[in-house]
Amino acid sequence: MSRRTLITLALAGTATIVSASFATATGVTAASTVNNSAKTASPIKHVVVLFQENVSFDHYFGTYPKATNSDGQPFKAKPGTPTVNGLTPALLTANPNGVNPTRLGAANVLTCDQDHDYTPEQQALDGGLMDKFPTYTQVESCSAPDTAPPGLVMDYYDGNTVTALWNYAQRFAMSDNNFDTTFGPSTPGAVNLVSGQTHGATPAVLAGVTDNGTVYGDADPTFDECSAGSTIAMSGDNIGNELNARHVTWGWFQGGFAPTSQVNGTVVCGASHTNIGGASVTDYSAHHDPFQYYASTANPAHLPPATEAEVGHPGQANHQYDLSYFYQSLTDGNLPAVSFVKAPRYQDGHAGYSDPLDEQTYLVKTINAIEQSKFWKSTAIVIAYDDSDGWYDQVMPPIVNSSTSVEDALTGTGQCGTGTPAGGFEDRCGYGQRLPLLIVSPYARTNWVDNSITDTTSVLRFIEDNWSLPRIGGGSFDAVAGSIDAMFNFSDRDANPLILNPATGEPAV
Repeated sequence: MSRRTLITLALAGTATIVSASFATATGVTAASTVNNSAKTASPIKHVVVLFQENVSFDHYFGTYPKATNSDGQPFKAKPGTPTVNGLTPALLTANPNGVNPTRLGAANVLTCDQDHDYTPEQQALDGGLMDKFPTYTQVESCSAPDTAPPGLVMDYYDGNTVTALWNYAQRFAMSDNNFDTTFGPSTPGAVNLVSGQTHGATPAVLAGVTDNGTVYGDADPTFDECSAGSTIAMSGDNIGNELNARHVTWGWFQGGFAPTSQVNGTVVCGASHTNIGGASVTDYSAHHDPFQYYASTANPAHLPPATEAEVGHPGQANHQYDLSYFYQSLTDGNLPAVSFVKAPRYQDGHAGYSDPLDEQTYLVKTINAIEQSKFWKSTAIVIAYDDSDGWYDQVMPPIVNSSTSVEDALTGTGQCGTGTPAGGFEDRCGYGQRLPLLIVSPYARTNWVDNSITDTTSVLRFIEDNWSLPRIGGGSFDAVAGSIDAMFNFSDRDANPLILNPATGEPAV
């Protein structure tokens, strides 16, 4: 029996078993009752999700904890640091993709955005052989000053460049077995974060964006005056609706959300910053704000809160805020229980317009501010990513939900896994590629690498479980999401902060 046949059989069994789990978990949720109080099931009273862009696990952590230490900024791992399921010597020197991964340093932080659409990502995995990334997701020529050699899609950074993230992993906890919920780019990645459900899109069919009523590509939200081009709307519930129903404070905070002007009665989100390469980058991206796809949680005209006291509560801003309100609320002692925080585009880590060093500055400044606030002792910071950007990762994801649409191509033409899709909804094949996931918290395990299978909706599940919220239901992936609890030790708190230098990512002196 061939290796490909064995992989296909494994995928079939996994998809069939987990599709049944979707139905069972959803049925239990529908019959359950929920405590209306805002008490938490753990010592965590505040969750802050720093939702970044477009990085596969191997792209940032493939050689963790070993850095090359060849460019003036040596990274030294602590004794006893666990290894990860990363780039082995064989994968580095005789990779099945026909080109070997190459280390990218500080001189290579500005790279091309790779192809991370729903179908090419599946094709790159080649039924589990993981050997077609240069064929299907590689992009080497673009407007960015790309200095990487051919085979860019295979390349990776180490602790000499993504230094802060490696230091956070040393002091706190990370996963080496966390996956994108489905294949595809930012819109499905963001929507899955807040609802675990990419079905229910209008229009139901939009070339390259939706099919079978499911969103699998990028388009801006209908309920956003700063949207451009084709737009879509989503139906159903999201975590914002659940938090509102239980009177738990929450907010989405995004760079550039505050309008800069108004044209013919429509607001313009024109704020911009210059990235490390000198390019001017507009701060706001409408398709990075998942709550704007839902009429119930949208703030179409980007209205500010009437007062700072409104932040986290119902009001004219409808829980959608400019990033500045996060820092203001943090300083003034008005931080919501649940905060989703989105960087301005030049700092979100997305190749093509952002980079690891601009991203590091944002992450460190934000985490330093939380650690130095009164909220730190009861906070869990989650660092997560919306998709892989198509960057190489050597781990075949478990296929927990199948799809047989014309957009699918993992295990054959029009096929991604086998079994019955959850809810009967096509174009939601997943899990997708492996992504970084870190927990920074006084309750995070120290220097810990978790091997539990998790996905983006595991963050959703943690919020639901911590505040006794119901599952979204209706085929949401939260019904089968693995728990991130293994990354915590709730009986042992170490409230000493790790303050890093935003420029170097090293501990501040």
